[in-house]
Amino acid sequence: MRHLLIYDMIEAVHRSGSIRKAAEDTNITASALNRRIQAFEEEFGSEIFERLPRGMRLNPAGELLLHHVRSQRQDLARVHSQVADLSGVRRGHVKIACSQALLPYFLPQQISEYRSAFPGVTFSVKVRDRIEAEQDLVTFESDLALVFEPAHLVDFEILHAVPQPVMAVMSRAHPLAGRKELRLRDCLQYDLVLPGPQYGVRGLLDLAASRSGQRLEPALETESFEMVRHYAAYGQCIGFQIPVGLSERARPEMVFIPISAQDVAGGELLLGHLRGRTLPVAALKFARQLAHALGPG
Repeated sequence: MRHLLIYDMIEAVHRSGSIRKAAEDTNITASALNRRIQAFEEEFGSEIFERLPRGMRLNPAGELLLHHVRSQRQDLARVHSQVADLSGVRRGHVKIACSQALLPYFLPQQISEYRSAFPGVTFSVKVRDRIEAEQDLVTFESDLALVFEPAHLVDFEILHAVPQPVMAVMSRAHPLAGRKELRLRDCLQYDLVLPGPQYGVRGLLDLAASRSGQRLEPALETESFEMVRHYAAYGQCIGFQIPVGLSERARPEMVFIPISAQDVAGGELLLGHLRGRTLPVAALKFARQLAHALGPG
């Protein structure tokens, strides 16, 4: 829509930090873009950018404006979805921020099932840790977030919560593989592969270890849960993950054993969106499907 073009230009300048780079992105000259920004500021009644020696940066007024514009765009997308529903054509775009744990099995299956019913709906999925996922909601980069043990919850409205115990992940040939449940002290006798401290699973493990006067000293620390699973498949190493990211059918050479709640308290996997926001139709329908698939909280 033509009346939204100036907002695209403001976004471009904000992203690039300079008139010259933004002009290249929007296919106009730098002087023309600068005139458009200045004309908007005059009509708006306030400057929205700080002119710095090496570029442009939004001032507080500009940040408020940009947040309003993003909110209005999301509302417009929701109206488009509702109009599409009225005509019987289901379409839209759903943006999801989620933990790596949801990527291998759960989320691909859910998206595939949804698109079988509504092929006009498209998706984008961004891998985010629990802090980044919440920030994505605030900036309207994502409609929904699926996160394990989120850090803040200030702007997070919970749609569904489901408990997730911490599971030990190991080779079927591991000496502990025959146990039905493990104590943390049993695991600490072996090499550990752990996710980084920004992840909820690691936070629960660190807390449990400190309470018992123990210390986690990983043989391997990684930001990839895929690497946790693959590395734990070899030899005597033990990794940790939550059930939603595991599949015995897909990994028959591995076993997944719960850690005793006496040692490591389980956490919650939360599905949510930005507090106070009305979701587009497609995102809301998909959220309801996810809640059903995750099961009772």
